[in-house]
Amino acid sequence: MRSAVERFLIAHPEYILTVDETAAIDESVKRRSSREPFQYIVGRQEFYALDFEVSPSVLIPRPETELLVARAIDELSKIDEPQFCEIGVGSGCISISVLYNVPNATAVGLDISEAALAVARKNADRHNVLGRLDLRSSDIYGSLTPRQFHAILSNPPYIPSSDMPALQPEVSEFEPRVALTDGGSGIEIIERIIAGAPTFLLDGGILMLEIGAGQSEIVCEMFDPMVWRTVIVLPDLQQIPRTVIAVKK
Repeated sequence: MRSAVERFLIAHPEYILTVDETAAIDESVKRRSSREPFQYIVGRQEFYALDFEVSPSVLIPRPETELLVARAIDELSKIDEPQFCEIGVGSGCISISVLYNVPNATAVGLDISEAALAVARKNADRHNVLGRLDLRSSDIYGSLTPRQFHAILSNPPYIPSSDMPALQPEVSEFEPRVALTDGGSGIEIIERIIAGAPTFLLDGGILMLEIGAGQSEIVCEMFDPMVWRTVIVLPDLQQIPRTVIAVKK
């Protein structure tokens, strides 16, 4: 992904940079040399054909999460006035992409980070869905009053804390730790989301979760067959089990 400056320079090779522009490019090179993600340097990342503002307060949107979004759009498009909730809204890329593609949908987006909510609010406004996205500060279901949704979506922090040192510096040193790991096994928040979901889902409602490599078996075992009718796991483009979809009875 090229920045606006790079695109301009490619299109106009005759242009001579000003002193300020040269300094800005030098600063960007220094930041990237320190392993800061390019997306944070330019402040943008494309996701599901939309442009999102990103900052170190939010996880950088990733292609594998588009699988969850595509399935959510497909399912919610079948409903007249779908309502869904996203736990851990971050930049807003999931909820906003769904709302953008399902014009009659409304959503509640929850996050414990006020800084992340501020980024999500900017992105929702940018894509003209802010009026349909209720953003709230909340730890999982904490701020929800009793109501029921057609779907609950989440890309929770699922990386085990023991795996964090092995991650690339771009991830471990710059992305928000709270969005990456629960500080333990990587399945603790997933378990809490699954346990609380039936209270907030309509009968036939859908829970969609992104999970980490090697977690599908243990996560599927968390679904009580007395409560859930269907549980399936979808692979990402690398054939890693990535998205768990469960339907409430």
